[in-house]
Amino acid sequence: MKNLKLVTLLFGMVFCVTIQAQERQKNILLICMDDLRPELNSFGVSYIKSPNIDKLASEGRVFLNHYVNSASCGPSRYTMLTGRYGDPGNDAIFERAEKLKVNPNAVPPSMPEWFRNKGYTTVSVGKVSHHPGGLGGKDWNDVNVIEMPNAWNEQLMPVAEWEHPRGAMHGLANGEIRSTEKTKMDVFQSFDGPDTSYPDGHIANEAIKQLGKLASQDKPFFLAVGLIRPHLPFGAPKKYLDLYKNVKLPPIQSPEKPTSVSTWHNSGEFFQYNLWGKNPNTDKEFADEVRKHYAACVSYADEQVGFILAKLKETGADKNTIIVLWGDHGWNLGEHAIWGKHNLFEEGVRSPLIISYPELKAKGKQSNGIVETVDIFPTLYDLSGIEKPSFANGESLLPLLKDAKSNGHVAFSYNGKANSIRTMQYRFTLHKNGATELYDEKSTAKEAKNIAQENPVIVEELKLLLKNKLDKLN
Repeated sequence: MKNLKLVTLLFGMVFCVTIQAQERQKNILLICMDDLRPELNSFGVSYIKSPNIDKLASEGRVFLNHYVNSASCGPSRYTMLTGRYGDPGNDAIFERAEKLKVNPNAVPPSMPEWFRNKGYTTVSVGKVSHHPGGLGGKDWNDVNVIEMPNAWNEQLMPVAEWEHPRGAMHGLANGEIRSTEKTKMDVFQSFDGPDTSYPDGHIANEAIKQLGKLASQDKPFFLAVGLIRPHLPFGAPKKYLDLYKNVKLPPIQSPEKPTSVSTWHNSGEFFQYNLWGKNPNTDKEFADEVRKHYAACVSYADEQVGFILAKLKETGADKNTIIVLWGDHGWNLGEHAIWGKHNLFEEGVRSPLIISYPELKAKGKQSNGIVETVDIFPTLYDLSGIEKPSFANGESLLPLLKDAKSNGHVAFSYNGKANSIRTMQYRFTLHKNGATELYDEKSTAKEAKNIAQENPVIVEELKLLLKNKLDKLN
């Protein structure tokens, strides 16, 4: 009789825990990657070693044609964090904060604020908004200058030996900080030390610590983790560069500088670093060195993702968590003779997006539908079941999560000089001076040949599509 009562009691406890888990709103783990082009094995780049992100891809939905709304950190993260198109300037997030100082109702709530208002504990670690830690001021640590007011219960940035968030953002091993003096920081580095030799090791450790706390609470959580690599300078522990020691890299596609109108730029940020008198546009051996160090940074960041996801599983919270891995924009590694971002070519605006959650069907299926960063917010409120905001500009990706073969939609990107849209076949870019670019992405030439002059009818059709997107921006 006693045994029967005990069994009944245990069954009741398990039943109650199961019901509570079913009723509890889904947690959200958002992993932001800085300057990460789709340079991953799961996105078809076979020489890259990215086992942890690839495992996540095998358990989620990979969006092969995800486009950011701006190929710069600030405005791209603005659209991700607000669900709205915004100003193309790098200070877009800070400008939003200034508007809120003048009028608390000047702009709609941000994505983390929306979830926080719905009962979530919201925490950011690392570079989630433009500055690691989400603060402004000279060294990006002024608590009176907040990038995302009302968004986070906590916003954290472990700086370790790099002294402050500004130092960590461009930090190399052993606390080396990028200086404004004439002595330039090396563009790449490979230090034989642990993962904490560079800032992302500390960011991952803090994220793991926060996951332990958040998973033990009764409230659902929204944890955003921003890793810095593979952002410049390309510094990572030596063991990650060793992965590419004998790798033969594929040739750079379309390495020539465009001769027609384009959003080409002179890679100013890249050439501010110490390049030892070399130019990757004219020195193939040096170009491959740069590319291998970039790849090492990808593998280093991938390892941190693995640590974070392992902790999520260890806590058991993975059974009720939506995971989003997002790259804030692409990065040209010599395509169109660009070593950097800020352009509206495919390499500048295409980036990785993976979404995974326990109930996802057909795990590991890839979607070819065209989607954009601004879609993340409406997708998360659909998956979590919270109230839908009326102000979000994007479209929920739920149809593509339910059926990987579902169609996407036109993607919209912009910088200070031009606006661009991507359809399944074309990329069309309209410059503010009236110049146009049209590329057939299904042709062998792709973006090596501007076909705008030969196709005036297509140009006019795409101008109308672009106008619909611009109306939302204005």
